[in-house]
Amino acid sequence: MEKAVIMLVEDEESLASFMITELELEGYEVVWAKDGREALEIFKDRKITLILLDWMLPIYDGLTVLRRIRQTSNIPIIMITARSQTSDISMALDQGLDDYITKPFEIEELLARIRVALRRLKQEKGEKHTYTFGPFEIDLLKHQFLMDGSQIHLTPKEFALMAILIKAPGIVHTRDELLNEIWGYDFDGQTNTVDVYIRALRNKLGKHRNLIKTIRGVGYVLGAKA
Repeated sequence: MEKAVIMLVEDEESLASFMITELELEGYEVVWAKDGREALEIFKDRKITLILLDWMLPIYDGLTVLRRIRQTSNIPIIMITARSQTSDISMALDQGLDDYITKPFEIEELLARIRVALRRLKQEKGEKHTYTFGPFEIDLLKHQFLMDGSQIHLTPKEFALMAILIKAPGIVHTRDELLNEIWGYDFDGQTNTVDVYIRALRNKLGKHRNLIKTIRGVGYVLGAKA
């Protein structure tokens, strides 16, 4: 089976060395970029499966790298950041970020996030179903989401959320269910992660944002009556 190739974009050499060792022990091939410009150059020349991207980088910061890569690719990108403000994370999600982990972090949590991202990527490539609800249409094979007939860019996590909701309109999904289904591991009660992604998704739905309804204290549902 072909190895997944992970590009690690991290300027702190000691942290990068540790992460490379752990990733290679897990069976991944790792390409290391020490700054944002080098990351973009490597991305043009190499076939990369997933990107681990530090926010604070020399030359081009992580957000700039994210924006430029999103112009041409939907590759899974996990941001590694010391920033924990919801506004910062929401901005990155709006730019196409898939997932994030805050420093300091446990390596096992990062490895779990990588496994989930790669598993979801594999599943999405294998799905061949189309679902519709009201103004929405989602194609799991083409990884396309249409609203009123026009294609809307969703990050993989936003796409996964919409896929779950549109497959079962009227069914309430708890935050824990969404965490387990999409992230695939326990967030130790940090269910606000789901809220952050739902907020980013709603922002892209514009006038139809209210079709995703909040069931207070429980979770979210597509198309249920208030």
